[in-house]
Amino acid sequence: MIIWIASYPKSGNTLIRSLLYSLLISPNGELDLSKLSFIPNYNQFRFFENLINEEERFNVKTISDNWQKSQKNIITKGKIKLLKTHNSNCVINQNHFASENTTAGVIYIVRDPRDVLLSSARHFSLNRNLMKKYMFDKNAKLMPRANLKHEIVTVLGSWSDNYKSWVNSKNCLLIKYEDIINNKKKVILDLIKYLSNFLKLEISQNKINKVIESTSFENMKKQEEKGLFQENVFDKKEKIKFFNKGMSKNWVENLNKDIQIEIEKEFDKEMKYLGYL
Repeated sequence: MIIWIASYPKSGNTLIRSLLYSLLISPNGELDLSKLSFIPNYNQFRFFENLINEEERFNVKTISDNWQKSQKNIITKGKIKLLKTHNSNCVINQNHFASENTTAGVIYIVRDPRDVLLSSARHFSLNRNLMKKYMFDKNAKLMPRANLKHEIVTVLGSWSDNYKSWVNSKNCLLIKYEDIINNKKKVILDLIKYLSNFLKLEISQNKINKVIESTSFENMKKQEEKGLFQENVFDKKEKIKFFNKGMSKNWVENLNKDIQIEIEKEFDKEMKYLGYL
């Protein structure tokens, strides 16, 4: 069965996968960013290659028609598989992205949408107004880049739709990006407690301490500079670093007031519930 590591883009998915690698795979708690593929991105052609052809990886209907078939091919009876996704847990043509037949649970990471906008605009090389419209768009998608044939279309939805689609799922652990930055030990303990429902875990306090140390933002940036992180660049010509500031409330000093007001109005209910307003 699958446990999804799900989020809207630029919300801390990589940080959580780094913690999970250091906790579950690394023998001593040391992070190695080159090995994050142990939690692969589900939105890849290789998980659909016996179901669709290359041209169909852009087609939402074809992809959604094969979500459950591909997931059944991935899972192994009696075992847990961790998969990354930015896909909304949506239903298209009666096809549910993550059905109870294949899904054991989800770890969903959420981040203040004002900070998501700043980080995403930089990452995707978009101006902030365009990024705002994208985050508001209920039909938003991440389309495969033409030169990267391993990608398939990702159905994002709006920021709020993406969040709501997952947090109402069965067995959902909600983690806030801000807690990863400001209270990492609590997040680690929450992950261990949650995963203990599915896996037999014995993790020492010494290992937890090493995980906290090795997954510092400074260490991640150093590993990226050494070329160990393979997921980083959206546009390689721009040489955009994936790990930038690693902070919360960056929006306070860097987000235009008019865009801030629009985001707070659009996502008022969700932001109040999450404590962002």
